[in-house]
Amino acid sequence: MVSNAHAGTVFVIGGALKADSDAVWQRLVDEAGGAGAPIAVFATAATDPERSAAQIVAALERCGARAEHIPVAPHLAGVDLQATLHDPALISRVAECRAVFFSGGAQELIVDTLQPGGRPTAMLGAIRAIFDAGGLIAGTSAGAAVMSRMMFRDAMDNLAILKGQWRAGQEYDRGLDFLGPDLLIDQHFLKRGRIGRMLPAMQALGYRLGLGVDENAAVVIKGSRLEVIGGSGAMLVDLGEATSDAALPAFNLRDARLSYLGSGDRHDLASGQTTPAEYKLHAARIDPASSGFEPGLQSDRYFLDILGDDCILGAMTQLLDGPLPEVRGLAYRANPRPGDAAPDLGFEFRLHRGPGLVGWCSAAPGGEDCTVLQARLDVIPVRVANPLFTPLAALPRPVVESVLSGHGGRKENGHDGSGNDQW
Repeated sequence: MVSNAHAGTVFVIGGALKADSDAVWQRLVDEAGGAGAPIAVFATAATDPERSAAQIVAALERCGARAEHIPVAPHLAGVDLQATLHDPALISRVAECRAVFFSGGAQELIVDTLQPGGRPTAMLGAIRAIFDAGGLIAGTSAGAAVMSRMMFRDAMDNLAILKGQWRAGQEYDRGLDFLGPDLLIDQHFLKRGRIGRMLPAMQALGYRLGLGVDENAAVVIKGSRLEVIGGSGAMLVDLGEATSDAALPAFNLRDARLSYLGSGDRHDLASGQTTPAEYKLHAARIDPASSGFEPGLQSDRYFLDILGDDCILGAMTQLLDGPLPEVRGLAYRANPRPGDAAPDLGFEFRLHRGPGLVGWCSAAPGGEDCTVLQARLDVIPVRVANPLFTPLAALPRPVVESVLSGHGGRKENGHDGSGNDQW
């Protein structure tokens, strides 16, 4: 049973939320109590806390909230951080709020400030009391990353994580744990190809479920139920049936399950049931296993950079509505970095069809506004040649002249008579 052990609501924004994304901002205010709801804004993670807080306060107040910047941030000039962090009057003001919002920036600044060495401060205690009383805890980007029990601390290199660079206090750390032990959160997910770090992190930390929220999208989480809103979507990663081969000397995985949930989609983590947005149900259900299935996409693309911008979603939609039962892609580094102990190590991502693969698209097939459920994924370590390619050598002139004249069994039209192109 996957559930949130607390009574409150978690509002996770994947980052790069546009200031005019009123559907997201308004939903946040509504979840906090509606017009006049008092919301404490923490720009703790920001490099320019005053500017970041001012933008967030303006967006919240435009939607009717009564927002206040709480000046607890390491980069806030002219403010004694420890004094404000432990100020009883300021803690009391936070305790009177119905919601808390954490800005983007560097998530390590949030945990190092509010939970130094894993020890919660009185300020964090006041924030947690809001949540336990049924309030709302929201965050964008770095502010979203801190929501789970464990979090990515400074793990910007997805391929390095795949290759095994995974150190406590560096790539990962304790989060603030507003979601219990069962769900790992990540952000900027599709835009930055973070499936590459989500999978090994889940395996290493013992998570069955991961939720990667994309930019300009949000997920509202209440207990085991979640809903996606905004201009993009979120990826649900399930390792419940996944296996790995311990004999292989690198990360590997078989039968992970990926589901992409778009705006308006709902999912219950406890039952595993997904309810697509109402408007998607006006389109035909896409089921590659059904009799008479005709693919809407003719693409057979091999994804040479599966960790590229939105590539994993492109591969999933091709798998769902394309002509082939599997789609492959590669994660590797064409220009190895100094100090890389395994410069030739790469990973092939093999997406394949299995029971339960279905989807809906509200517009053209393969568009972003889709729901894709239960795509199967294998991650296979491979050796990649370095350099990946070499220039084609010039042929000696007599050979070139012979080819151009049609000698050597070749015909003038560039074919050898067997029907196979020679060019």
